Amino acid sequence: YDLIPAPPEEANNIIRGLKDQGYCGANVTVPHKITALGAADKATDQARRIGAANTLYYEDTHLVADNSDAEGFHRNLVTGAPSWRSKKSTAVVLGAGGAARAVIVGLVDAGVASIRLLNRTRAHAEALKDLAPERIQVLDWEDRRTSLEGAGLLVNTTSLGMVGKPPLEIELALLPKTAVVNDIVYRPLETELLATARSRGNSVVDGLGMLLYQARPGFKIWFGREPEVTQDLRDIVQEAAQ
Repeated sequence: YDLIPAPPEEANNIIRGLKDQGYCGANVTVPHKITALGAADKATDQARRIGAANTLYYEDTHLVADNSDAEGFHRNLVTGAPSWRSKKSTAVVLGAGGAARAVIVGLVDAGVASIRLLNRTRAHAEALKDLAPERIQVLDWEDRRTSLEGAGLLVNTTSLGMVGKPPLEIELALLPKTAVVNDIVYRPLETELLATARSRGNSVVDGLGMLLYQARPGFKIWFGREPEVTQDLRDIVQEAAQ
């Protein structure tokens, strides 16, 4: 399992040449997930639905694009917050990138009743409404404080709050104390958003579990074994990520 540097202008050719280099597949991270979907010979229904690929593998000589981010997000959420109930719940999602698409698909499949979607560029959020037009309500970024009223879940899918990035500025006063707060950022593991939410009594879920759970399907395809997400594994990956 190797790290392959892939400048954006070379990513397509690198992906197309994986088999010639002796690889049986690859994980794909930002900003190459959309490129990976287009470079593959075939795509799973989930990859097409999300519009991006994070997992590549071969069926004979055909490169297949898949996406396990939605599954990884949902498994991490229900493991980290077992009390969270999706049915008839309202979720607030911040961000409109590829990660947001996967999160929305995960929430829709879990049965969340409504999703309030906010992004700094509203047009990008509007472009995601096709994922579930009847459930997604797009709001202005300036409305993020009031968007939290009555919500059962808040998910940050942006890079705001990540090491080296600007902070995520959001006031949680209107968020119910019973709501769960999930930040998919894992550097730092406890972001300012999670620390603030924890201090006021909300259940919080960090982003490391999503990274681990999304990796399981690909690992099983390539190596024939599906790893368990344990505390020991979390500790190893957390140390490597620091």
